[in-house]
Amino acid sequence: MIRKMIFIICGLMALTSSPVFAGEAAVLDVNVSKVEADVYRFSVTVMHDDEGWEHYADKWDVLDLQGNILGTRVLMHPHVGEQPFTRSMTLSIPMHVKEVRVRAHDKIDGYGGEEIVVKLP
Repeated sequence: MIRKMIFIICGLMALTSSPVFAGEAAVLDVNVSKVEADVYRFSVTVMHDDEGWEHYADKWDVLDLQGNILGTRVLMHPHVGEQPFTRSMTLSIPMHVKEVRVRAHDKIDGYGGEEIVVKLP
């Protein structure tokens, strides 16, 4: 009986700590490469339990650490059979910015999943 209760509790903890089960889009990885003096290419891996056109990860943002949006990559369609997925964007970043935060958004839950802070090369 005690083993069964522990198993159930552990299962519930795993479900509630996962951003996918929470319905929020999560940023899993960010790869940044410098293209020019103030231009960077961001390749961002997002995971979300896309369900179709009504509920899917629809964008990701690059922000400075003060919360100002520096750029947004709009995702034009659901990725139901492609999880996680990676999309890229080239973006000019002000030269004084040394770190950025990347967050993802979905059509129903908005923001709230895992975010990643990265130093610019």
